[in-house]
Amino acid sequence: MNALMEAVRAGRTAEVVYVLGGMPDAERRACLPELRALRKELRAAPWEGTARRVHPALHAAGAACHTGAAAAASWIAASDMRWSPASPKVLLRVLEGRDNGWLADVANRLAQRPATADVPYELVCGLVHRSGCDVPATDAYVRGWVGHIAATRRGDSVMERLRGEPDLVPLVAALFELGDLRGIGWMFGEGPGSWQAALAELTRAGTLDRRTMVDACVARLLRGGGPSDHRVFLPLLVRLELTPDEQRARAADWTALARDAVSPVASHAQSVLAALALDGELTPRQLAEASEGVLFRGEKKLVRAQLVLLGKALSRDPSAAAELLPVAAQAFGHEDSQLQERALKLVERHAGRLDTTTARDEIARHAEQLSPALRGRASGALGIAEIRRAPAVYEEVLPPVPAPVRLAPVPESAVELAEETGALLASDGDVGAFERALDGLVRHAYRDRDALLEALEPVIERRWWDTVAAEHRYHTESYFGARQGFPDARYGLDLLLVTLRGKVSTATLHTAARHGAADCPCVHSALSRPFEARLREVAHRLRADPLPLLLSTPTWSTGAIEPDELVERLGTYGRLGARVSGADFAQALLRVRRTDRAAPAAARAAALGTPEGTRLARWLASPDPALPSYRREASGARILLEVGEILVFQEDFPPAFQRLGRPVTSSGERRYCSHWSQDLHRHWPAVLPERRELVAARLVHDLSRAATDDTRGPAATLSLLAESGGEAGESVHLCLAYGLGARHAEDRLAAVDALLVLAARGQLDPARLGADLGQLVRRGAVKPVRLAESARSAAATGANATIWSILRHALPVLLADLATSGPAGALPARGLGDLLAVAADCAERTGACDPVPHLDRIAARRGSSRLIGEARRLRGALVTEAAA
Repeated sequence: MNALMEAVRAGRTAEVVYVLGGMPDAERRACLPELRALRKELRAAPWEGTARRVHPALHAAGAACHTGAAAAASWIAASDMRWSPASPKVLLRVLEGRDNGWLADVANRLAQRPATADVPYELVCGLVHRSGCDVPATDAYVRGWVGHIAATRRGDSVMERLRGEPDLVPLVAALFELGDLRGIGWMFGEGPGSWQAALAELTRAGTLDRRTMVDACVARLLRGGGPSDHRVFLPLLVRLELTPDEQRARAADWTALARDAVSPVASHAQSVLAALALDGELTPRQLAEASEGVLFRGEKKLVRAQLVLLGKALSRDPSAAAELLPVAAQAFGHEDSQLQERALKLVERHAGRLDTTTARDEIARHAEQLSPALRGRASGALGIAEIRRAPAVYEEVLPPVPAPVRLAPVPESAVELAEETGALLASDGDVGAFERALDGLVRHAYRDRDALLEALEPVIERRWWDTVAAEHRYHTESYFGARQGFPDARYGLDLLLVTLRGKVSTATLHTAARHGAADCPCVHSALSRPFEARLREVAHRLRADPLPLLLSTPTWSTGAIEPDELVERLGTYGRLGARVSGADFAQALLRVRRTDRAAPAAARAAALGTPEGTRLARWLASPDPALPSYRREASGARILLEVGEILVFQEDFPPAFQRLGRPVTSSGERRYCSHWSQDLHRHWPAVLPERRELVAARLVHDLSRAATDDTRGPAATLSLLAESGGEAGESVHLCLAYGLGARHAEDRLAAVDALLVLAARGQLDPARLGADLGQLVRRGAVKPVRLAESARSAAATGANATIWSILRHALPVLLADLATSGPAGALPARGLGDLLAVAADCAERTGACDPVPHLDRIAARRGSSRLIGEARRLRGALVTEAAA
């Protein structure tokens, strides 16, 4: 072993630098095979003390011994070198003596690496300055520069560091071209010490060209980008304090920003346009072009401000009425009826100044979008015959009924199965793909275990448990054998792979299969225990007595099994003389469908002459157990369910499955548990795919927290419940009600999807759902604003009649307290006006005439609040249609 390798293996980095200083290139290249071998050796246990001590010396030595620029850059930026790298100062030291062209090549190659490679900025910057090459304007380099400047030292500031930056101009130019500011946007800060303040001051001082800076800011805002962009570039543009001439020269840019940019940027552009318009710097045509885009935006504040601006412009220049009023009339189609009325008032105030029939006709066309009451006012303002909307027969549009997808057969090739397994471990696959992979692993292990292991080798070698050193094997043994619940579904796949690999002892697998996880008294354990017990039993059988196939593999994507297919699988077991797994068979019973074909399948099962065949025949011949009794319990603002027991699930089932038949209580069970993974939750509907009410009963608490505690993700299971089998009763509808009022938009959208699926399948009970929503809003568990957004999203798909049928049962509960609280009235819940607006829109579109109790008393009140205005609109729509 030469002196360099001795120093590297000892982890003496300073000695490595010294030894390298006197080595010619030929000797350095000769050390590369030993350095590579050491690198491979350290990969087996990268986090051990020895590896952490040796890595910096190895990193520096490899960088110096590679005489090719590409190879040196690849070694420096290698992912395994990030565990414990050499410092940039050391790397720059060992690279001394290389010619400038070589250093520039390495610098550019490192700068081209993605930001996730974590190449130190100080290293690349040092190479750039030593080689004298141009600054590489890559995302990674600019991000590194931003972080370097932001890391101010004591007594230092962003301004001082920027002022001392020798490459300030090209780097600032590259900053505006940065692809995305995610991860570094917070570094720019706010206030006097921020980047924006410093760049603006440097611009005023002439260090940066003003026109270039202004053009770059505007161009970046026009380009758009991530959510951090406007928080950086808009404050910079404001601090540059554009002059009236600079603002006027960019009128077209302000128009484009007001029409299409994110709200903060659009608001700023709108204020600039307003100042120009009121100063007479915009022509009516330019103001009309800007207004056309703004009035179609969804932000009420922007639309309201634009209507105010149009009113001021018309007061200043009445002759512009023919050009501006038709544009203002475009707001007649806005979803907010108050904005419609505001636009109508503007038309009423200035309609007398219209001197052309063309403008009146255009306004009249827009007025067809108004409600009947407002259309009458528009007719009077324009002095024309009553405006009537073209009659149309309403047709409800619901999504196609989702058809279950039959699972594809298990791949015949072990290589193909390994690819699918690797994809599942790398991402969150659906339930069908997971079950198919499980069955594939079992089948191929039974046929040819060695061939399966060979095919799985590329998958297994990337798993953390396969890289654990032999002396630390007890970590793997403990992790997969501990009496703990599964953290996610991928744990189950890992359990089978680690068993096939032989990393866990048979005794550990047997103990885990026999006893399972420690009993958790949470409401989810009834669903999690069967899932876990089946996989633990399969893992043990892979080692002790391999199964030829899984009985419980679903036929359909919902998790259901066709009875004929289950009988055929049991027949295969009989022919092979294989012993059935108790947990696997129990799960198969819970998944099998009792359809019209169940009777012939029951006869075939009985003819098998096996205990499992007899049990299956008896199960298929017996009727579905009736739904248990329900009782509602209040828990603060929430409504929870107590569900009775089902005895049939507690008879002749393994202990892990018996809890499915036990009662569900609203108290007395631990609610906050380890079952937090949404990846795991989506497997639960497949435990009871034909009895979704029992699954929903155990998810009510989770869904309630999505509305009351702002948790994210629980509603993802709603679409699976909607596509499952069995009755959609009280539990499903209560879960759906909470989902429609969830805090996060993705949860509300999932609930809307589930609602539409249930409606398309004819399984939605609008009266039950509406009553639940009314009570939850009344108690404060669901906010009307969130419910209104969900209802509006569903109605926008064409399901107006469905939404009206729900809201007409929810609104009476909400209006009752207001209507009976005396002349002053109770304080309405925030957003109730929005809910009435959705109801009014649905009623107008569908021609509904169903009476809504207490609506008349609210509509008869004095005032112009959103609540009263929308109540009047809804009453008018119902009365008009009833009269028609």
